[in-house]
Amino acid sequence: MYKSSFQQKPRALRFNHFTRKGYALFSVLGKEVTIGVLSVATLLAAAPCLAQGSLSLPQQYVPTASDTVNVGEAEVTALRAATRLADMPALQAKRLSRSDLEQAGVTSVNDALKLVAGIDVRQRGPMGTQTDISIDGGTSDQVAFFLNGFPLQNAQTGHNAADFPVNLSDIAFIEIVEGAASALFGTGAFSGAVNIVTQRPLSSSPNLTLNVQGGSYGTFLSELRGAGALAQHSLGTSLSASYRRSDGATLNSDLRGGRFFWQGAWDASDFALDAMAGTTLTDFGANTFYSAAYPDQWEATKRIFVGLRGRSKGRVSLMSEFSWTRNIDHFQLIRHTHTAENFNLADNYDAALRATAALRTGTVSQFLALSAEMRFEDLRSSNLGRAVDTAQWQRVAGQDAIFYTKRISRENISFTLSDELTWRNLKVDARLLVQHNSLFGRGFSLYPALHLKWTPRPGWALYASYNKALRLPTFTDLYYKSPTQEGNTSLRPEKNSALRIGASYTRMGFNLSARLFYSRATDMIDWAMYAPDNVFHATQFSLDNYGASLDANISLQQLLGSRQPIETLKLQYAFLYQHRRGDLSHIYKSNYALEYLPHKLTASLSHRIVSRLGATWSLRLWQREGNYLLYADGKSTGELRPYGTHAVLDCKLTWRAKHWTAFADLQNLTATRYYDIANVPQPRFFALFGVEVRL
Repeated sequence: MYKSSFQQKPRALRFNHFTRKGYALFSVLGKEVTIGVLSVATLLAAAPCLAQGSLSLPQQYVPTASDTVNVGEAEVTALRAATRLADMPALQAKRLSRSDLEQAGVTSVNDALKLVAGIDVRQRGPMGTQTDISIDGGTSDQVAFFLNGFPLQNAQTGHNAADFPVNLSDIAFIEIVEGAASALFGTGAFSGAVNIVTQRPLSSSPNLTLNVQGGSYGTFLSELRGAGALAQHSLGTSLSASYRRSDGATLNSDLRGGRFFWQGAWDASDFALDAMAGTTLTDFGANTFYSAAYPDQWEATKRIFVGLRGRSKGRVSLMSEFSWTRNIDHFQLIRHTHTAENFNLADNYDAALRATAALRTGTVSQFLALSAEMRFEDLRSSNLGRAVDTAQWQRVAGQDAIFYTKRISRENISFTLSDELTWRNLKVDARLLVQHNSLFGRGFSLYPALHLKWTPRPGWALYASYNKALRLPTFTDLYYKSPTQEGNTSLRPEKNSALRIGASYTRMGFNLSARLFYSRATDMIDWAMYAPDNVFHATQFSLDNYGASLDANISLQQLLGSRQPIETLKLQYAFLYQHRRGDLSHIYKSNYALEYLPHKLTASLSHRIVSRLGATWSLRLWQREGNYLLYADGKSTGELRPYGTHAVLDCKLTWRAKHWTAFADLQNLTATRYYDIANVPQPRFFALFGVEVRL
């Protein structure tokens, strides 16, 4: 927490009327504004217009639906946070709102991301277990994940990165950036980034939410969240807990686990403080996790997260933040045996200082930001890393005679400079990441980014961007060795250069957006077989990705009135083509990078059946490139089968009352048999029934 010693008191203005110009909000940056009556509900109604075509407002300003504040003669200082995920008007991004999550009938963040056409979600188990998430034809290791702007990366592996230490009831919205974005999100954002933003606990009154669900395959979920505020709503806290279990829809896909998340917030006149902590514990049957030759794999994971952020308010703002993430996992290649058994404990520490300044000269607004970040990644393992002396062995907690005998660590230092200019209907955002890693190279590397947004007329926006990105190999890529896989310590960091153009059109009740992109990647890391009876080897190659996407969101109630039954219609389509540079004829089968989605279409329709009963229909149609190697009784048949094209139709029925909601979540109504991962069939039909009570 820092307070500027050279901050000047801004000149006060008073609003007599509001203009509909797109730049009106930015004209008051760094100035005090007096408003007779302020209703946060009004801000909620205006939010879709303000956020269109860009990342939404920073998490620090997310209101809750119950917040309506009337004040006599309040002074509001226009402010902008200095996080990497701060509002970037020049960035074309996507957002899943809380209503999107509620309507879709999701049991995890991973389920929600399936609704985005540009995201590939490959799931092995129920409720988001063992899920690989990739964007724009990348791999699960190439996506940067954040919780309220704090990094959730796991240097050990990306397979468990989506085990988020937060409950669905905590989430306000999810921000998604597609494409390379290292200058904005750090080294992990090789092909995109996902930021989960929670509800800040400064609501007008204490509230309590209880959600209970049960259904197919012995599935049961329960979740409880409480939140409240003190000191005239400047101090608030929330706490949530959940439990989940399932027998699984396929052999050896059972699951049990829980999540806990606490958040505290304190707002003063000249500074704000946010603190949060979460944990997730999961025990699951890892059917064919690393190879279909061993269908009876098992894993238990634990993640602990702590984040703390303090920031000053004003025209010049200073921010400091710190986060710690611990990932613990226990893996067995054959369940209840010690065959290829692994124990890993990974600690990730991230500290950052950021400074921002909002300036204005005539008709030009400028927003400057400078940040310095240090990240330390440390792994103790029984399998990954470099062997250490016996005197440095550390006993595995809960095990009598098993030790972490290997260790590997690396430090990443980065500096980011950004300058955003706004002149009339043009916005220019230029950024530069200067990065050094202790394991790869001795000097600093430069990764620039340039984002442009032009609004030629009201409702229209044109975008263009260029980004360079990198991704460091995980410790699994480098060191993992088992009867089915072999890492490679000679791997180099992945590099990516990406061009992107887009356009959007918005009017009352209607939004249409389109994107085209090209990325040129070198040293792409994948696990590949060279023969049907071979193990998977960590290897590298070069790849060009060409893609396009089209989104349409229509609010029929705004266009045609609230009396007609149809509420919203959403359509998304994404196209992807890969050109693999170099000779890949020696690769018999790719495990990740070359099994992308050339086509994906999603459609969602929400409508009212009777006064309180509504339905949301969700259709996903996709084609997966590549083939999977068919196994029988744990042995390879030598036969490659194409993944093919599949369609899945889901429906959620909801009955809404004042203090409770009952729902039926019916998934895969078409009973489609399909595979996200080789030899792991997904359930043909899945039903959940539940109730949510709000006090």
